[in-house]
Amino acid sequence: MTLTAAPETTSAYDLGPARALSCRECGHEVPLAAEFACPRCFGPLEVAYDFPKVTRASIEAGPKSIWRYRDLLPVPSTVQEHRNTEPGLTRLIEADNLARALGVRKLWVKDDTGNPTHSFKDRVVAVALAAARELGFSVLCCPSTGNLANAVAAAAARAGWDSVVLIPSSLEQPKIITTAVYGGTLLAVDGNYDDVNRLATELAAEHEDWAFVNVNVRPYYAEGSKTLGYEVAEQLGWRLPQQVVVPVASGSQLTKIDKGFTELGKLGLVEPTPYTVFGAQATGCSPVAAAFEAGHDVIQPQKPDTIARSLAIGNPADGPYVLDSVRRTGGSLGHVSDAEVVAGIRLLAETEGVFAETAGGVTVATTKKLLEAGKLDPDAETVLMITGDGLKTLDAVSGEVGPTATVPSTSVAVREALAKRR
Repeated sequence: MTLTAAPETTSAYDLGPARALSCRECGHEVPLAAEFACPRCFGPLEVAYDFPKVTRASIEAGPKSIWRYRDLLPVPSTVQEHRNTEPGLTRLIEADNLARALGVRKLWVKDDTGNPTHSFKDRVVAVALAAARELGFSVLCCPSTGNLANAVAAAAARAGWDSVVLIPSSLEQPKIITTAVYGGTLLAVDGNYDDVNRLATELAAEHEDWAFVNVNVRPYYAEGSKTLGYEVAEQLGWRLPQQVVVPVASGSQLTKIDKGFTELGKLGLVEPTPYTVFGAQATGCSPVAAAFEAGHDVIQPQKPDTIARSLAIGNPADGPYVLDSVRRTGGSLGHVSDAEVVAGIRLLAETEGVFAETAGGVTVATTKKLLEAGKLDPDAETVLMITGDGLKTLDAVSGEVGPTATVPSTSVAVREALAKRR
């Protein structure tokens, strides 16, 4: 949590424990508002807090969603009174079969495919919507590589708001359909995600009532990812894991999970034991991993070329802060080929019955590669973040899997097919 001088003026908004917006570079604070860049140095802003007294019991008595952590989020105390998608409290799976396959002593899978639109983006959008409502917006918007598009369109529909979603025209068809079905405005843009994001920034400046969740209300939106860290700790019996592997797109999720772990320790909700953060990227879009390997502090943008489109952000906003988190905790960043991504998807499905999208394949395959390189400790308790459903990226595995055999409708044919499989 950020501890700096008080803001220049008192905020007119009720955003719970949020005190101000604080620059991640120079520490300057500004009042709570729809701002995302520091007026002094143009660094990114994040939420600073004055947390109330929170106990494990008060959290456990809360709703079975991310709103059990509302006293730790930048949302009004009345957040539950408004229509929202109520994501969170997804499964933490004891992944013994995958652990044996990878050679890890103790492994958990945080399966966020169980959220309302089947990805972790429901968490960040729920927080963004709650903040945007308090800040006076009336239209929910985003640029997206797919999962965020689903979450924004669904959350807006549930809230009775209009939505405007911008996506690259090359996005996977299932993600296009599962956004369009909610009835909002969906604009397919010729270009990659970085082109779409630039366009969204221009539109946010032109439309005062449009809340672009990952642009003009980004500081609030990003805080939703902390709930992944909160839930993992709570589901482990109020303790921190020793290692966590997180897929990296913009990088915000990784940094906020780290922030969530740190906050729990400072608030006395967990013992602040050491933990190590690892990041996973696809080789076809791995600017943060490349900077880490080269020992650089500056991220060199890349043109994405990977099947892991949900991670295909060539110029990630939080890339430098990912490097900070990984280096501070003694972790590492890795990247894997598209073939390894598909193998990771299949390995997770075949061992734990969890069908992940390509980002999940990146996480599993990178974990395997980091273990083989001796960078991940096989004896340390490890959590893998699986952040999206494989039904959204069927084309990644459609040519790899299918019927074992096509047989006539006779028991003899079945026995022959079984014999061949054995």
